[in-house]
Amino acid sequence: MPKATTDRFSRAHQPSAKASSSKSKEGGDSSAIRNPIFNTERFGQHILKNPQTAQTIVEKANLRPTDKVLEVGPGTGNLTVRILETAKHVTAVEMDPRMAAELTKRVQGKPEQRKLEIIIGDFVKADLPYFDVCISNTPYQISSPLVFRLLSHRPLPRVCILMFQREFALRLTAKAGSELWSRLSANVQLYAKVDHIMNVGKANFRPPPKVESSVVRIAPLDPPPPVRFEEFDGMNRILFSRRNKTVHGNFLAKGVIPMLEKNWRTWCSESNQMVDDSVDMKAKVEKVLEETGNAENRAAKMDVDDLLKLLAAFHDVGIHFA
Repeated sequence: MPKATTDRFSRAHQPSAKASSSKSKEGGDSSAIRNPIFNTERFGQHILKNPQTAQTIVEKANLRPTDKVLEVGPGTGNLTVRILETAKHVTAVEMDPRMAAELTKRVQGKPEQRKLEIIIGDFVKADLPYFDVCISNTPYQISSPLVFRLLSHRPLPRVCILMFQREFALRLTAKAGSELWSRLSANVQLYAKVDHIMNVGKANFRPPPKVESSVVRIAPLDPPPPVRFEEFDGMNRILFSRRNKTVHGNFLAKGVIPMLEKNWRTWCSESNQMVDDSVDMKAKVEKVLEETGNAENRAAKMDVDDLLKLLAAFHDVGIHFA
């Protein structure tokens, strides 16, 4: 992967290979499947081509004239040019240098050029500047890393308007007790309010993806709850390994009790606590589950508050998950 850089991209646009060459190799109907200009499939990107959809996405961000915006995966700039109409500044992170060149060409010589900076490289590895709002037609393979990178960024953004595969988006917004409630749902909703905004059909993209898409609004809680993500996620990893199995059953799965005992000994050492070699970790865990009324509960029905209460009860007796 190319190394992320903060340099402004201004290289002249390079024309793509001749269409006749690609047709001779791939067949006459290949243009219906592949992007005719850029090999977007390589980066998991599908360019949003519907102008009304692009306008609606930007409007949902409720941008202010003072806002600095981070855009991930701008492609050829169909969202970018609309963001630039309102925002004070846009930092666009783009993996494909050819698309970055096309975006540069699109604003070249216009007042918007001074308001745009393009970072070429991997969003997950890039050094991010300050931003108030994030807007993204997200390359599908970085959906989860993007969400958690945004939630861990400091200072927190005010809001993020993000497009994902519909199934991923519905998991983000799922509620406890629903079919799609998952570890991802709980982990994200601990740190943010998540709302489904709109569905976006395949025909809105070039090339059309194999799945439908949806746009969600993620508003990080500021200040965030004073909970270590590693602890919360560590417990959820156990509970959601089989979401419809009892909590007691999941904690008795192979390797869980020994892992918790190891963590407990580490915690005792770091806290200058006496380590009792006769401790029965299984009994210790079962006591917490019984006292909190969660032994026969199931992760599929436990909301964020339920999970936080259980985590606090474990911490009270020195049981940790990271």
